[in-house]
Amino acid sequence: MPKDIVAGQINPNTVARVSQEHVNRLSRHKLAVGDIVFARRGDLGRQALIKPNQNGWLCGTGCLRISLGETLVYPSFLHYYLQQNEIVGWITNQAVGATMPNLNTAILRKLPIRYPPLPIQKRIADILSAYDDLIENNQKRIQILEEMARALYREWFVHFRYPGHENIPLVPSPLGDIPRGWEVRTFTDIADVLSGGTPKRNIPEYWDGDIPFFTPRDAPASFFVELTEKYISELGLPKCASKLYPPNTIFITARGTVGKLALTAKPMAMNQSCYALQGKIGIPQFFLFLLTLNQVAYLKTNTGGATFDTIIVDTFRRMSIIKPPDKIIAEFTRVITAIFEQIKISQQKIQNLRQTRDLLLPRLLSGQLDVEKLPS
Repeated sequence: MPKDIVAGQINPNTVARVSQEHVNRLSRHKLAVGDIVFARRGDLGRQALIKPNQNGWLCGTGCLRISLGETLVYPSFLHYYLQQNEIVGWITNQAVGATMPNLNTAILRKLPIRYPPLPIQKRIADILSAYDDLIENNQKRIQILEEMARALYREWFVHFRYPGHENIPLVPSPLGDIPRGWEVRTFTDIADVLSGGTPKRNIPEYWDGDIPFFTPRDAPASFFVELTEKYISELGLPKCASKLYPPNTIFITARGTVGKLALTAKPMAMNQSCYALQGKIGIPQFFLFLLTLNQVAYLKTNTGGATFDTIIVDTFRRMSIIKPPDKIIAEFTRVITAIFEQIKISQQKIQNLRQTRDLLLPRLLSGQLDVEKLPS
């Protein structure tokens, strides 16, 4: 579905699954290696190339499929060709629909394609896909590191198998048996819950500056957020209810799709649909992030709002958590910090690779760079 197409790839973690009965009934919508799927609605530039491990998946009704078959265009080359700003702009301008732009097969059929001979197409695609392969490897590394962090938190603070636990008995508490010396507290006993806001949109001087402006649309698939869709200026910052929050501040979405978390990789402001969480004395941010991540299920089932789900400050005040002794938190933080730093480094590598690839892409596709003269 369109939501599964992210940064030119299909995110397997969000893809819905169907039964074999549905697969048989919808067999004409099966995808094959080399097909390209386009989002039919919304952000019309979204498209992804089908890879061998996605062969036989189904194209949902919200997407369109391009099947090249035996043609003069190499699928991977076309995938990169379609990422060019001028091509995305052409598609967007051709889209139909007054409320939400829609793409259809007639529009895609009219799309002009300029391509060199097949050997050059393949060489261009190989150069660009090398960057994507490195990006994918770093993404896999991030997933492993993040799962390590979550598993380590569960081991210490859910299953209570922390260093030295053998000598500490469990005692009753309102949240069940917990190690002796640990406490049941409210979330706001250990963290400050801070708000955001939006500068007036009709004042251009407040926008398009250098300060990242986080909204729920920017919630990342991984732990850290570095880039945002919108940016505000130095003039706009004091005109909204948000502070410039420092790196490692936790942002949590509080309206609509609630409970998405992000750690800021750099100073950021945020809008009123989120909260910023900062640990009080003795509560490091990485520990607080994993604790909050572990409480997301509670937050999602304790929302208010007549029209759409909303987390309010009282939600955090009512939420009980288990607080370990400061010594245990500090020891855990020493262990976990190296993992978070490696995640941040890998994410920065991804950002650098994407920037380099995006600089190369138009130069290669336009012929400005002669691929025949580039080293293998």
